[in-house]
This record gives sequence, C-alpha cells and structure tokens, in this order.
Amino acid sequence: MRSARRLSSTPPYVFATLDGKIARLREQGVDIIRLDIGSPDGPPPEAVVRALARSASDPGKHGYAGYAGTPALRAAMVHYYRQRFGVVLDTASQVLPLIGSKEGIAHLAMAWLDPGDVALVPDPGYPTYAASVALAGGQAYTMPLRADRQWLPDLAAIPEAIARRARLMWLNYPNNPTGATAPLSYFEEAVAFCRRHDILLCHDAPYADVGYDGYRAPSVLQVAGADDVAVEFNSLSKSHNMAGWRVGMAAGNAIAIGALAQLKTNIDSGHFLAIQDASVAAFQTPVSWIDQRNAVYQARRDALLPVLVDDLGLETATPSAGLYLWPRVPRGTTSAEFADRILAETGVSLTPGSAFGACGEGYLRISLGQTTERFMMAVERLRGMRL
Repeated sequence: MRSARRLSSTPPYVFATLDGKIARLREQGVDIIRLDIGSPDGPPPEAVVRALARSASDPGKHGYAGYAGTPALRAAMVHYYRQRFGVVLDTASQVLPLIGSKEGIAHLAMAWLDPGDVALVPDPGYPTYAASVALAGGQAYTMPLRADRQWLPDLAAIPEAIARRARLMWLNYPNNPTGATAPLSYFEEAVAFCRRHDILLCHDAPYADVGYDGYRAPSVLQVAGADDVAVEFNSLSKSHNMAGWRVGMAAGNAIAIGALAQLKTNIDSGHFLAIQDASVAAFQTPVSWIDQRNAVYQARRDALLPVLVDDLGLETATPSAGLYLWPRVPRGTTSAEFADRILAETGVSLTPGSAFGACGEGYLRISLGQTTERFMMAVERLRGMRL
C-alpha cells in the first residue's frame, strides 16, 4: 500500500506540523502563547451570528445549496467590490463563492495548469501557492521578495523563456508573511506584464480590509482592463473574524471563474445555506466595526514593535496593513533556531520565515491574532529575553 506519488513533492503543511509540536509541549504543562498562526481572535459582528441562527432554524435551509452560491450572496460580493473599490463585476460570470479562499487558491491550479506548465510564485509566500502547483503537476518558478524592493517581485528579472511558459502568477498584498503593501502602480505593471505574456494574474487579497493609520489597500481589479487577465481572491476570514466559517470568493476574469466553477462542481456541493445568509449579513457590516477591530490590532502592533526594536534589537518594519510583524533574526542564527529558542525560553510560539520559502530565511512572522490579554503577556515575556 502507498499513497500517490504527487504527495512526495508536497510536504506536510507547516502549521499542521506546528500544531503537533505545540500539543506535545502543552501535554508537558508548558503554557504556550501562540503568535504563529494568523487566526483572528475576536468574534464576527453580532448581526452575522444572529443571521446564521435565524436561517439555520428554517427547515428549508438544510438541503443542497447549489454550486455557484445563492444569487443574494453573489450580489453581496459584487456590491462589496463596487462600494469598496469602485469595481463593477457581472454577478453571473465574474464572482464565485469559495469554501474559504484557500480552497479556491488550491483548486485554481488544477483548473488552469497542465502538467509541466509554469506558475510564478512569490518567495516568501503563502505555502499553498507552490503546493497547489506541485499537486497539479506544474512547475513553480519563484519570484524573490526582498526588503530592498519593498517586498515586491522584480518582474523585469523574470527570464523571457520562463515568462513565455508561464500560465499563471501569484501576488499577495497586503502581504503574508512580510506585511508589505503594493501601490496601484505596481498592479498596473503586473497587469501589463501578464497581458504581454498571456498569463493569468492571481491576486490573493484576504488582508485588504485590515489596515492601520488610515491605510486602505487597493484591488488589482481597479486597474483598467485588469479583468482581461486577472482574478482576485478574498475572504471573510480576516475581514470579519470568520476564519472557521470558510467563506471566500474569487472575482474578475470570467474564463478563470468559469474554469474554477467547473472544477468545483466535481469536488464540492457549496456552502450550507445558513452560512450563505449570514455571509450576506457580513457584507452589510458597517465600516465602523472594521475600523474598531483594526484599532485593536494596531494597538497590539504598537505595543510589540518597541520590544522587538528597542529591547531585542531586531530590525522590524512598521506594517501599515495585514496581521503580521516580520522582524529580522540576529546574525549567525537561522529563523528556525531563533523561533525554537524563543519558544523554549518564553513559551511564545512564532513562525520561522523559512516556512514561507528560502527567501524567508532570516526572519520571523509574528501574528497579531491573539486575545489582547494573552498578547500583552507574550509581549512581556519577549521583553524579558536576553539576546
């Protein structure tokens, strides 16, 4: 007996492995504070929970829900794009609900890549980009993200031979793990590059509504003509504290949306109708709720930054969006070694940058997604470290 050979090119998911390590330490009585995983700690808006309960009590809401999402949910997604970004989408062909954006990201590779096709993948980057390419039989060509380029891929450095073979490109801003942002002008450059080389531009934007100091992230679909070559992935996980609800969306290029929808009809049967009704309520959430939630994250960011920079001497940029800080580890140690040392000395779990690719080596990812009480406890533990 053996598993499929394709799994040999796909390592276990980094956070699944980390979960096992944390569980073993907790069994030994160690109090672990997890700042490694990007899961919002607060509840969704109250109206969302009420809508779920109301809909779930309807006996008619428990059957198969259809494959493309309810008309009301698709309309709410289209309204979001129009209201938030000024982007007009076709409800029938340019938006698709996903069972979490991670599912859509993984399945898009299967819908778009043939064996041997090239995908352009950022490094460091969300591990699912490269893993899904490998599972589809494609080849990932990594685009290095570096501090001296503000963590933006250098598109001019991609060899012409690779660009000609590439079928899709992944971008992700606000960025996980670096916390970097991209201006609309960079999206214009990326759209032009992908149009020139007939590449599907895939932009992963789950942190678009997690911003600080007044920052509001743009959408790649704001670029004129972007929907000719681009599809954007988004999610209620980070914007509305609904990570466990698994509600995401893909929007933009109708051909890519259609291909993803065709694949999904063979794999899943859509969301529970009550979750779809609750998601409609989420899209109706006042901006003030998001602003108040972001203010909580910002306060945590501002409490941790001076500890990293002044107390520990770690070079750390101040992110204007996203859920993460990205400090550089001391010279002479690897990111995994330093994360292990912090865990052993303080009980605070952080993610080594190497988990996100070779170019993430030398950094740590620290999540703001922990209750404020526990987060501040972690801040004090880190303050007490001696490097």
